Amino acid sequence: MDPSPAAGVEQLQQLIQRIINLSVGLAFIVFTVMLVMAAIKFLTSGGEAKPLAAAGQTLSWAFLGLLFMAVAWLILKLIEAFTGVPVTQFCIGFAPYCLTK
Repeated sequence: MDPSPAAGVEQLQQLIQRIINLSVGLAFIVFTVMLVMAAIKFLTSGGEAKPLAAAGQTLSWAFLGLLFMAVAWLILKLIEAFTGVPVTQFCIGFAPYCLTK
C-alpha cells in the first residue's frame, strides 16, 4: 500500500479556497433564511407598528448584507482589472505554488 503524500502548500491552498467557496454559498443561504424570517415577521405582525418595523429592519439588513458582498466582489474585480494581479485567486507564496484553474 502506497502511503499518502505529505500535505503541502498546494493542499493548504485547496483547503482555504474550498472554505472561501463554502462561505460564499453559506452567505447566500443566510440571506435566504433572513428573507424568510422577514416574511414570517411581516405575516404574523397583525398590522401592528412594532412587528412591522422589525420585519422591515430584518429585510433591510438582509439586503444590506447582500449589497456588501456584491460591492466587495466588485472592488476585488476592479483591483484585478487595474493592476493585473489575480486577487480573486488564492495563492500562498510565489507562482510555482499557485493553483491553476
